[in-house]
Order: sequence, then structure tokens, then C-alpha cells
Amino acid sequence: MLAAVSASVLAYPEIDPVLFELGPIVIRWYSLAYIAGLMFGWWYIRRLVSKPGAVMSTDHVDDFLTWAAIGTILGGRLGYVLFYNLSAYLEDPISILRLWDGGMSFHGGAAGVVIAVILFAKRKKLDLMRFADVIAIVAPVGLFTGRLANFINGELWGRTTDASWAMVFPTDPSGLPRHPSQLYEAIGEGLLLFLLLQFLYHKTNLAKERPGFIAGVFFLGYGLVRFLVEFVREPDAHIGLVEGISRGQMLSIPTLIFALWLVGQSFYQNKPNK
Repeated sequence: MLAAVSASVLAYPEIDPVLFELGPIVIRWYSLAYIAGLMFGWWYIRRLVSKPGAVMSTDHVDDFLTWAAIGTILGGRLGYVLFYNLSAYLEDPISILRLWDGGMSFHGGAAGVVIAVILFAKRKKLDLMRFADVIAIVAPVGLFTGRLANFINGELWGRTTDASWAMVFPTDPSGLPRHPSQLYEAIGEGLLLFLLLQFLYHKTNLAKERPGFIAGVFFLGYGLVRFLVEFVREPDAHIGLVEGISRGQMLSIPTLIFALWLVGQSFYQNKPNK
């Protein structure tokens, strides 16, 4: 029966998670995903701020790259430790440092970057909300590359399904066809959200008239897509569902509240003069 079901699903394109290995030097797609997202953001924002009236200079962009990297890695790792597997890491604290074993929280990484944005804007005396909008329009790229890396690693797969686009992941011991939920998130959180934010930033006056609105839309889009995709994503085995919802959905609720606050602030703080 399983063979018959497996024959009707999409073939999983097995890609070695290790791109390059030479002795102790191991380059993995997972780490390259984070590097690619940061480097694209650096390149794109540098081009953006080269125009007159930019919220910051290219020197600011160069400096913030380090802040963003630290915020992403520390926030992502600490978020995973605290939100997903605290008891295991308390038993073996040194394993927190083994980033090459995987284990990053997208919500934690986002929180880390938010803190980095606030501290950097304060230190460099930049307009916080305008600065946040610029960072937000490139953030979906990191989500896109990160989810593709999850797919290549054969991790964070979806729940079982008989859909014709289901896949059997070689890392899944059950051998059952599942939703390729990593790709759903890559498209929703990454590609579609990126295109929406580009339209809002470049084709409307919202970035100029409502600072903080675009950052709010980013968190709103990410929170909504993540919440919805979690319905077809396999919950973490050691956590499961709590009151019918997953840990990812729990973390998406404060993300959505924060998003609505940003959107509300963008209108409240920028009322038209009467």
C-alpha cells in the first residue's frame, strides 16, 4: 500500500546538505542560507540608500551588517533553546554552542534583529521607524533562503497527506508522503511577502507618510503565513500540540500583536495636520 502511495507523490530532490567538505572544513547549505540572506540585504540596502534623502548612509549599512548577523544568530539560537528544547539544553549546556547541529528559531532570530535595529538606531541617531522599514523590505529574503535550507536538510516537514504534490522525505523514518511545508513557507514568508513589501515601499507613499507601517506589514505577513502553514506542518515530536495549536502558532500570536501595534503606531504618530 505504501509503495503504491509513494509512487504517486512528487520525487524529493535529494541534495547533500553539505556543499563542500575538506578535512575539518565543512560548508553546509544551512549556514550558507543565513549568509546569503544577510549579504543580499547588505547589497540591496546599500543600493537603496545611495539615493538622495535616504534614512542612513552606506557606512551605516556596512556597520549594521555585523549587528544584524549577531542579532540573527544569537536570537535564533537562544529562541530555539528557550522555546523548543530547554530541558535538553539544561542537561547539556555546551550543546547550545554547537550551531552546526542545527536548531534555530525564526521567531527568535526576528526578535534578535528587532533588538539590533532599536539599539543601532539609538546609537547612530537614526529615525527608528524609517530605519525599521528599510530593514523589513529585505527580511523576507532571509526567510526564503532559510526555508530552502530546511527543505534541503529534509527537516521540518509537513503532516501526512494524500495530495498529489506530497513528498516522502528520506530523513523521515515513517516513509509516509507529507506536505513540503518548508516550500509553502519559502513561497509565503519569502517570495510573496518580499514582492508585497517592494510594492508598498517603491510604489506607494506609505514609507514616507507612515513610517513603521511597512515593518508592521512584514511582521503581519510573516505571522499570518506561519500561523496558517503550521496547520499542515508536523508539530515538534517532543512538544506536540497544546490546546490544538503548535508552538510555532503560539509564538506567532505575539508576533501578530506586535505587527498590529506597529501599523497602529504608524497612523497614530503621523496624523495629518488640520
